[in-house]
Amino acid sequence: MHSTLEFLIKHGYVVLLGWVFAEQLGMPVPSLPVMLAAGALAGTGHLSFWTSLMLVAVGALSADSIWYLLGKKKGIRVLQFLCKISLEPDSCVRRTEGIFSKQGARSLLLAKFIPGLGTVAPPLAGIFHMRARKFLLYDGLGALVWGLSILGTGYIFSAQIEHIAERAARLGGWLAVLIIGALAGYLAWKFIARQKFLRELRIARITPEELKQEIDSGQELVIVDLRHSMDFEADPETIPGAFRMDAKELEEKNDRLPRDREVILYCT
Repeated sequence: MHSTLEFLIKHGYVVLLGWVFAEQLGMPVPSLPVMLAAGALAGTGHLSFWTSLMLVAVGALSADSIWYLLGKKKGIRVLQFLCKISLEPDSCVRRTEGIFSKQGARSLLLAKFIPGLGTVAPPLAGIFHMRARKFLLYDGLGALVWGLSILGTGYIFSAQIEHIAERAARLGGWLAVLIIGALAGYLAWKFIARQKFLRELRIARITPEELKQEIDSGQELVIVDLRHSMDFEADPETIPGAFRMDAKELEEKNDRLPRDREVILYCT
């Protein structure tokens, strides 16, 4: 049997709990392989399936509760911090807030299946003062559904997963090189795309100081606040004279913007 599975047999419950907790805190340690392995071990009788499921739910709910409390205490700054360290910070806030504003507490049921949302949904619940009892109920159910699906997959395909693990062991270092190479290529592609986006953005950028000078000089400007409604609720202050418009509305109804004056857009 593959050495990883042997290690999990000896320390499985502690590793499973700690790994899930660390991932849900936002650390780059994907728990999917560990959970699949735990499910496979449950399928072969080395671990208890229901104990494993309980530990997954406890680990996820514990980490999510920390983010919930931070969101409640620190506000929108927590979400901005999480998105700042993500691979796609420019769309992270708007995308996650859009999902949460539409689905509310129900988004917690499937948040862990949507990349990015699993980490930011708990602080969003705290930011907008979802009742603790409601948060624990929906987030706990979401953690159980998430754990059941992954552990269950490992359980059902336990024989095949063990066979794959043995094959991976025979490949040895070459498999690690392929995985690391694929990850490095993905990160490089994201980095290059983001740098290109920032270069294009700088061409048409205006600083707050430059904007204030233009306002003070009496220039006729149209200032549009493109912040998401949830951002506005958390921090309702805006630039004097600005009017609010959703980004989607800007795409669909840009005829609202005059063509004879300079238009300033801001979203943070």
